[in-house]
Amino acid sequence: MLKSLLSAVALTGAAIAFSAPAAAQMENVPERPAGEGEGPYDTLLIKGATMIDGTGAPPEGPVSILVEGNRITRIMRGGDAPADRVIDASGMYVLPGFVDTHGHNGDPSKAPQPSYGFKLWLAHGVTSVRGVGFGFGPDDPSLSQKRRSAANTITAPRLFAYAVPGDVWPNGAVRTPEQGREWVRWIANRGYDGIKFFNNEDPATLAAILDESDKHRLGTVAHLGQRGVAEVNARVATKLGLDGITHFYGHFESLLNGAALPQYPADYNYLDEQSRFAWVARLADQVGDPDSEEWSAYIDHLIENEVTLSPTFNIYSASRDVMRARNLEWHGKYTLPQLMRFYSPSLTNHGSYYHDWTSDDEVAWRNFYRKWFDLTREFKDRGGRVTAGSDPGYIYQTWGFAYIGELEMLREAGLTPLEVIQAATINGAREIYDPKGVEPPFGSIKVGKLADLVIVPENPLSNLKVLYGTGHTRLNRETNQLDTVGGVRWTIKDGIVFDAPSLLEDVADMVEMQKLRDNATMAE
Repeated sequence: MLKSLLSAVALTGAAIAFSAPAAAQMENVPERPAGEGEGPYDTLLIKGATMIDGTGAPPEGPVSILVEGNRITRIMRGGDAPADRVIDASGMYVLPGFVDTHGHNGDPSKAPQPSYGFKLWLAHGVTSVRGVGFGFGPDDPSLSQKRRSAANTITAPRLFAYAVPGDVWPNGAVRTPEQGREWVRWIANRGYDGIKFFNNEDPATLAAILDESDKHRLGTVAHLGQRGVAEVNARVATKLGLDGITHFYGHFESLLNGAALPQYPADYNYLDEQSRFAWVARLADQVGDPDSEEWSAYIDHLIENEVTLSPTFNIYSASRDVMRARNLEWHGKYTLPQLMRFYSPSLTNHGSYYHDWTSDDEVAWRNFYRKWFDLTREFKDRGGRVTAGSDPGYIYQTWGFAYIGELEMLREAGLTPLEVIQAATINGAREIYDPKGVEPPFGSIKVGKLADLVIVPENPLSNLKVLYGTGHTRLNRETNQLDTVGGVRWTIKDGIVFDAPSLLEDVADMVEMQKLRDNATMAE
């Protein structure tokens, strides 16, 4: 379709047909077209794969997995069974579908068509996403998209909708404990799955919202922003009943060495993101040693309160090497031009903060990561639950690719390869489902679980890079030529088989279309 469109433009010069939309607003997700995803089948057989089941158990194979409709009904360790469709996965690896516990997809200044992000997620094996903001305000599309995805009428992962206190309802800001409880009841009745905090509530209101959320079996997770961290750091928030902490905010403020508050430079300005993000890395210098009693006691506190950490290491990775992030190999083909423009240094775009980013800033962030990694690894080693969240659409982190980047950084933090897969699968599923009081229906390869699966030609335990949509470049030592290997081959969501390379081609077409519109606009 794209080639014919390009030809038509070349022949007619009809640049006006590709002018930018008049208003910046999110587009509706189109219905899933015929042939985009096949199934579910009465019987589907995945034959001869090596299975990595997500629980932390070692790989085993060859196994054959029988799916009936959207459920796994048999796992055969030797032999197989007749089926309406057979996927020959000999020599390949099958894993549970990945769970992204920190998703966004609702900003028209970045990617106005939600299918762009949804297809990139699926193309990288992500079959479930906790949306901590798919949209905001009374027209928030989260619940509609959640229902349509559950019915498989759109091409998208499973979606779980979280809302921010005071948002999405018609009654304005939440300022008192009573308003907080009323807001929780309101979102619970409409089908939201949980709450995302930005630390804007006073402690009494936060406590009321957390208490009411437990009554309605809603999950809670917080970005413990610096505006509120003097009153509510991670230690305080988790004592009040917070389920999960995302990013790094609140941790180091709970570990200050010899001070009650962070020490800010005299010219610090929170609203200047260059100042904000350059300084926050220096916070690592204000905390004690990772081997100290204070660190140990803090980690014990998190574990005793059954907190889950979704670090999102990847989303700040440009801070330690912005040149690398700007030139990632997938940007040219898979990152929308307007998304690249959003990523560029800006006084207005959130996260585009490297206005005059220096070598010292990058060194400070590398040092910051060392302590952040230490905290996460020690938490994991003592039995704490870590999950994988990507926070895509900021700081050169494009959907799907950012998620695999997060898996690589979990490995860098000290998780073993099997622990990384566990974080990406059953841990993420349990973070979503524990507040509901039930075992998740996906996240591991077990009889009776939903058929959410990823099939990869290469072994991700040997090299997580083989999960990137661009694959992994390897020198063939026999031919002395470069080979590209890997990339997800099939993603199965709810028993529906998606061809991952085809999804990537759809995204590449979207990027080319936008480049064409940009060129046409410049020619006017």
